[in-house]
Amino acid sequence: MFGFLKRKKRKNEAAEVHDEVDQNTAETTQATPETPDTTEWSTETRPPAPSESNDEQPAATAVPAEPSATPSANDSSGRQESDTRASPPNEGPAETPKQEQSGSLFNRLAKTRSGLTEGLGDLFLGKKQIDDDLIEELETRLIMADVGQATTAALIDELTAEVSRKRVNDPEHLFETLYRLMVERLEAVQPAEPPARRQSGRPHVMVVCGINGGGKTTSIGKLAHRFKAEGRDVTLAAADTFRAAAVEQLISWGERNNVRVIGEPGRGDPASVAFDAVSSAKARNSDLLIVDTAGRLHTQSGLMDELGKLIRVISKAEPEAPDEVLLVIDASIGQNALVQARQFNQAVTLTGLIVTKLDGTAKGGIVFAIADELGLPIHFIGVGEKAEDLRSFEPRAFVDALLDRQPD
Repeated sequence: MFGFLKRKKRKNEAAEVHDEVDQNTAETTQATPETPDTTEWSTETRPPAPSESNDEQPAATAVPAEPSATPSANDSSGRQESDTRASPPNEGPAETPKQEQSGSLFNRLAKTRSGLTEGLGDLFLGKKQIDDDLIEELETRLIMADVGQATTAALIDELTAEVSRKRVNDPEHLFETLYRLMVERLEAVQPAEPPARRQSGRPHVMVVCGINGGGKTTSIGKLAHRFKAEGRDVTLAAADTFRAAAVEQLISWGERNNVRVIGEPGRGDPASVAFDAVSSAKARNSDLLIVDTAGRLHTQSGLMDELGKLIRVISKAEPEAPDEVLLVIDASIGQNALVQARQFNQAVTLTGLIVTKLDGTAKGGIVFAIADELGLPIHFIGVGEKAEDLRSFEPRAFVDALLDRQPD
């Protein structure tokens, strides 16, 4: 079941139990006649029973109301260490689902998830029939998450078609169907298996491109960390000669991950840096060469032409390269990311995407729009600042976290 529905059901059940307890308490109070209250006396202060009669008082009335303060040798339930406070039976932190543990994908996609599911518990559980208001609210939330007008319209059309065919007959089933459709969209463009990134007798060449500020060079550094940890021999090419300090930034990542970096500050021709990097990686029998390129706006035709030239030069150094051309896009810019992907794909044939900054945005739905329009797979997603926070993209796990779907 979806987490927001579970939480809403638990809240409703708790409220019902609370109301029932209050009602029972009120009825008991009305039905019980007033009697002198003797339960508040402690064993030390309780006065002796009156001795007006010679009859002995029943033994039961002489039993202290509270148990002895000193536990028996066999009773350890009341013992606590001196610096540990005993918790009441119902007190203590609630069990945290695995998806919500710190650092999990579920936790990192909280902003987009809250935009999609916040308030839907009230909407769904308050209805037993699917109506126009529910469909309209769902459509609005998809658009607000930047799933895109065209993709949202297609999803809503498919949902309403399922409803009209009587295949979906209640709100919870409707949301399950939405989940299935979103997973199918992403799985349709993902490769059956992730790229092996190993070539016979030569390095696997990966060109990484994108605009300034999208996290391109940082993503390359994290990729180097990832592949180095897998035991690969990695070489980096500092072909971003346009932005000040870009070469130094990549060299810093190289030193941090103990990988070679080809290029130095002051070289002006990115194509020559890329050519030298391919030649060096081949000579050193590197497993993988990652080429950093200058950040450029998709509207800058001169820089886009330069990117095409760089890729042609790489092909001269190694006829079968590049093996991958990945575009880094910033999820927080929403629909602009779709425009960028469209333009870069026209200038150079992209093979996939790296989507960054998903942890800090409510617009993570943009991945569905890009998958729908361009059919480009997402290879990695960035959900934090640590090197380990660049993760392989798994469609089902992503949609689980996005829609707050938890195992029953």
